[in-house]
Amino acid sequence: MSSIQLHSLQVAIGSRSGLHARPASQFVQAAARQPVKVTVGRPGQPSVDARSLLSVLALAARAGEVLELSAEGEQAREAVAALAEVLAADHDAAA
Repeated sequence: MSSIQLHSLQVAIGSRSGLHARPASQFVQAAARQPVKVTVGRPGQPSVDARSLLSVLALAARAGEVLELSAEGEQAREAVAALAEVLAADHDAAA
């Protein structure tokens, strides 16, 4: 019997304007590059596929709001950590 590796991490949105089109697009692109499926949502609420731009935008996450990333599989920890970096970055700083 193999054990399933499940990993979750909570991270605050770093972009000053929240998870709007540009940072959401960068996040979704990063999620699509991961070897495992990652979901994102508010802690304690249903989550959405991190690879779906429309679903991520529908979260309407504001700056500083905490979202939870979750994944399962052999590379879940690495995938969640990589996406946490994207969410925590201030993509508006260079704008």
